[in-house]
Amino acid sequence: MPEGDTVWHTADTLRRHLVGRTLTRCDVRVPKFATVDLTGQAVDEVLSRGKHLFIRVGPASIHSHLKMDGSWRVSNRPVRVDHRARIILEASEIRAVGVDLGVLEILEREHDEAVVAHLGPDLLGADWDPQVAAANLVADPDRPIAQALLDQRVMAGVGNVYSNELCFLSGHLPTAPVRAIADPLRLVSRARDMLWVNRFRWNRCTTGDTRAGRQVWVYGRAGQACRRCGTPIAYDGEAERVQYWCPACQR
Repeated sequence: MPEGDTVWHTADTLRRHLVGRTLTRCDVRVPKFATVDLTGQAVDEVLSRGKHLFIRVGPASIHSHLKMDGSWRVSNRPVRVDHRARIILEASEIRAVGVDLGVLEILEREHDEAVVAHLGPDLLGADWDPQVAAANLVADPDRPIAQALLDQRVMAGVGNVYSNELCFLSGHLPTAPVRAIADPLRLVSRARDMLWVNRFRWNRCTTGDTRAGRQVWVYGRAGQACRRCGTPIAYDGEAERVQYWCPACQR
């Protein structure tokens, strides 16, 4: 599931392969932008902002959002392309394919940041400010913690995996109100630390144990023993976003 760390890592991969190169192919497979051809333009910059990714090419900016299932596949060998491809970029032997992208649009480069102006501080960005993030978090004290953490206007980059893991580490149920958090600054700082240590990994780890099957505390572990107390992990699949928690450790 793509979250802020995955998007940051994706941007880093695209940056290393494309920046400074001239596009030799640009095939946009979204009807609204199908006539756009950036062939011959140089890739100047690749950056992420929360869960958004921008590839700046000449006067244009390729804006994408992975949503639930999207990915960018980059290789110097042939990359399989099927009906799920939304864009194909080539720079000599390098091919980058955007697959199942939730959002793909071509923007004017000078104004591309307007689409992310509503976001809170980026957990992996230069604008990260824990004080602002904490203030955003507690702005609505009756809001469920998980819902607030997932709101990208609070801070940009937390997805459902991190939301569940942060609720566990804070000792609160995902449905508990924000006012129950004793130290909001500590929680947002912990969120930043989590994404920061995982920014170069495709398989994230929140427990500190990177061995297979030991990387997370509660997410995806319904019915399994809590790593702290042994209580079976509870699960709610009826919520807007699936939720996992330990009935003993989280109150």
